[in-house]
Amino acid sequence: MYPNLYYVFKDFFGIEWNFLHFVNSFGFFVALAFIICSVVLARELRRKGKEGLLGPVEEKVEVGKPATPGELVVNFILGFVLGYKIIGLFFANGNAVNPQEYIFSSQGNWLAGIALGLLFVFVKWREKNKQKLAQPETRTIRVWPHDRVGEITMIAIIFGLLGAKLFDTFENWDSFIKDPASIFSMSGLTFYGGLICAGIALWWYTRKHQINFRHFLDVMAPVMMLAYGLGRIGCQVSGDGDWGIYNAAFKTTAAGGIAPASVNDFQAAVTQHADFFARNSTHHAFFPKPGFLSFLPDWLFAYDFPHNVNETGVALSGCVGKYCNHLPVPVFPTSLYEIIMGLLLFGLLWAIRKRFKTPGMLFGIYLVLNGVERFFIEKIRVNVKMDFLGMQITQAELISFLMIIGGIAMMVLLKRNDTGRNSSLKTS
Repeated sequence: MYPNLYYVFKDFFGIEWNFLHFVNSFGFFVALAFIICSVVLARELRRKGKEGLLGPVEEKVEVGKPATPGELVVNFILGFVLGYKIIGLFFANGNAVNPQEYIFSSQGNWLAGIALGLLFVFVKWREKNKQKLAQPETRTIRVWPHDRVGEITMIAIIFGLLGAKLFDTFENWDSFIKDPASIFSMSGLTFYGGLICAGIALWWYTRKHQINFRHFLDVMAPVMMLAYGLGRIGCQVSGDGDWGIYNAAFKTTAAGGIAPASVNDFQAAVTQHADFFARNSTHHAFFPKPGFLSFLPDWLFAYDFPHNVNETGVALSGCVGKYCNHLPVPVFPTSLYEIIMGLLLFGLLWAIRKRFKTPGMLFGIYLVLNGVERFFIEKIRVNVKMDFLGMQITQAELISFLMIIGGIAMMVLLKRNDTGRNSSLKTS
């Protein structure tokens, strides 16, 4: 596992740059997912525009005005914050400071903050000065949906992270009560929380800017599936706890790694690591590698997540320092399964995206596919269960079930309305 990029560069290149401790592997892949998905989103919105399904909106803008004091102040504050915290990372001791504690602390570099703040002010002033006219003018411009990808992405990031953290807090309410400050930590994020909150925010945004929401949903369907698959790479690489139940058909070695096990080995591990299992579930399955899949590596069926970012498990033999734990019994690597399924389902949605003429139909298919995938992965995934109508289910199981029902209902209603509309046209 690679909790942050420091360990990646150390392992692959033998380079030890302390500032890379602050580039969290999970955050890196989430950021990469947003960048890639922004490109795909822009491409699809542009295609919809060329097909006449999404059109531009005329807006009035004032050009030729010099930079206002307010704009300069805002740019200085933005530059100062980035310089104080981000550039400050390069001068911090990555081994002595926890990255999350640093980000949410008052620590930073004042000189870097002031310097970058002044640079932002100068860039803004020069940009406005180049466009300055003797007499400012009000012009009407046409803004297409694909011109708003930057704003759409920022809304998705902000409300997605807020929603993911909020839903995770609800899901782990007991832990939050014990440690309320944990809400400021970026560990513990629930995908469906981010999906729901970002969806509501984007619905409001599309209404405000007169973007057909059903066509927009169809554009977002493959994009969100791609984001899901790419984001799970961060979960797998960092070992952030998004793993499955124990697979007792395998056992771990003291220095990390797995090997086939007997039925009795699991109970032996529970006894040997009693302190760990006193705090963690012993829920497990016995699933040896099938003979017809013997060509596949063992870690596809069980993995011990050595050096995981949560530092969960027991000590690795011969390891000193941070991130020196691994799981005492290997688990099903569900994050890896979701990477594979997410990317395959993205490919499917991408292949069929032009076949449906009824707007919203592709999004209905996305809801069903995503819901089915997550509902079944929850059967072997570690998650907090809650009481719901006398059943013990996880939050993700409930939401995924509602997504399946909602997706089917959406497709049926859209198909019925489309059939009724065609019948009316034929009659008239």
